[in-house]
Amino acid sequence: MTVTLVLADTVADALSEAASDPLEVAGVLLAAVHQGPDGDIRLLVRQHVMVSQDAYRKRARDHMVIAPEGYVPALGEAEALGAMAIWFHTHPGTTGTPLPSLADAEVDRAIADLFRLRSGSPYYGTLILSPRESGFAFSGTLQPEGGHSPARAIDRLWIVGDRWRLVSAIKADDRPPSPIFDRNVRAFGGDVQRALSDLKIAVSGCGGTGSAVAEQLVRLGVRNLLLIDADRLSGSNVTRVYGSTAADVGRPKAEVLRDHLIAIAPDLHCEAIDAMVTLEPIARRLGDRDLVFGCTDDNAGRLVLSRLATYLLTPVIDIGVLLSSDASGMLTGIDGRVTVLSPGSACLVCRDRIDLARAAAEAMTPTERKRLADEGYVPALAGTEPAVVAFTTAVAAAAVGEMLERLIGYGPDPRPSEILLRIHEREISTNRAAPRPGHYCDPASKKLGAATADPFLEQVWPKI
Repeated sequence: MTVTLVLADTVADALSEAASDPLEVAGVLLAAVHQGPDGDIRLLVRQHVMVSQDAYRKRARDHMVIAPEGYVPALGEAEALGAMAIWFHTHPGTTGTPLPSLADAEVDRAIADLFRLRSGSPYYGTLILSPRESGFAFSGTLQPEGGHSPARAIDRLWIVGDRWRLVSAIKADDRPPSPIFDRNVRAFGGDVQRALSDLKIAVSGCGGTGSAVAEQLVRLGVRNLLLIDADRLSGSNVTRVYGSTAADVGRPKAEVLRDHLIAIAPDLHCEAIDAMVTLEPIARRLGDRDLVFGCTDDNAGRLVLSRLATYLLTPVIDIGVLLSSDASGMLTGIDGRVTVLSPGSACLVCRDRIDLARAAAEAMTPTERKRLADEGYVPALAGTEPAVVAFTTAVAAAAVGEMLERLIGYGPDPRPSEILLRIHEREISTNRAAPRPGHYCDPASKKLGAATADPFLEQVWPKI
C-alpha cells in the first residue's frame, strides 16, 4: 500500500523556494485524503500556508521557534475545506538530509493532536524538505489518531501542472533500471525510466486508440495499468485492436488487451474492468491513478474523465480521431486531437470538445433513451464511424509523446495543452485554453483537489 502526496506545480514551486532558503522555513499543507480500492492513499494538496515572518520567534539554519499564530489559523482553513493538515519544514542546504531529528519528533508529539482537533481530521501529516538541484528531496508521514494504526510513510510526491514529476522519498530504492530499457535510458535518463515503472496509469477505452496507447506504455516500461472498456471485440475490431485475433471475437476488449500486454511483460500488474466509466463505482476506481488516457469515443465518458484533473488532481490525456468520407467512401479528412488536462487548465467542456446533449443521452439507460427519443427530447446517438489502424496509431503515438514530454521537458515552455493533427493536410497546430471564469476547472472555484465532494466529482450518476 502506497501513500502519495499530490500537488500542483505552483505549490511545488513554492516548496522548492522555501527549501532553498538558508534558514529553516515552515508551513502547513491542507490536503484532502482519498483512499483507493486497494488501500492506497492519495493526499491531494488543496492549499499551502507559509508561516508568516512575524510568527518566527527564532529562526536559524538548524532550528526555529514559532508562535502558535503562525499555524493555528491554517487549521481552521483545513476544517472549512474538509481537509487534513500537514506540517512541513525544511532542513536547509544541498547536503541537508530531510529525515526527522529528535527535535522534530518532539515537535510532532506536541502539535499532532492540536492539528487533528482544530482541522477536524483524524490524520496528522509531516513533510521535511531539503534542496536539490532538481528541486527538493523529502521524507514524510501520515499519522492516524489514537495510535491504533501505525504511522505510514509518504512514499512518493506526484507533481502535476505544465510539467509532471514523480519523486520518491529519500530512503526509497533507487536501483538502476532494467538493462532492457537501455535505449530509453540513453534517450531520457534513469530518473524518467524509474518514474515510468512507478506510475499508475489507466486507459479508458481499449479499442484502436486505447490498445495502441497501452502497448506503447508497456514497451516504454510502465508496469501498473488499469484497463476499462465495456465493449466486446467484434470482427471489425480485429483490424485495429492491438493484440487481438479472430479467436478473440466476442471476448471483452479489456481482457483481450490485458492478456496481450502480460505476454509482452510478465511482470506487468494489469487489471481489466469490463464496464463503463460512466458508472460511479467504475469512475471511483480511477481515484488511485497518477494519469489517465481517455481513449473513449463517447461524450458521456469524456465528461467523467474531464473532471478528474480538477477533483482528483489527476492529469488526463484525452484522444480523439475523426475520419470523414464522402458518399462514395473516399476519405476527405483525417483529424486527430490530443488534449492534456492538468489541474487548473481548461476542461473539455470549456474547450467545447463535448456535446453535452449527446453526453446526457449516452448516460441514459436504453429504456429512458428510447422514451425521450420518441418524444423528441434526446438526440440520436452516433452510428458506426470509419476507423483505420494507421491513423488511430498515429494519434495514440502523439498522445504518448505528450506524456513523455511532460516527464522529460524537451519541448517549448509553456507547453501547449492541445495538439490538432490534420493528417490529410500534413499539418499540426497547437493551442492553450484557459478555464471559463467560475467553471469547476477554474482555480478560483476552489474545486482543485476536492475529492471528498458529494456526489463524487459533483456530477449526477445513473442508478445501477
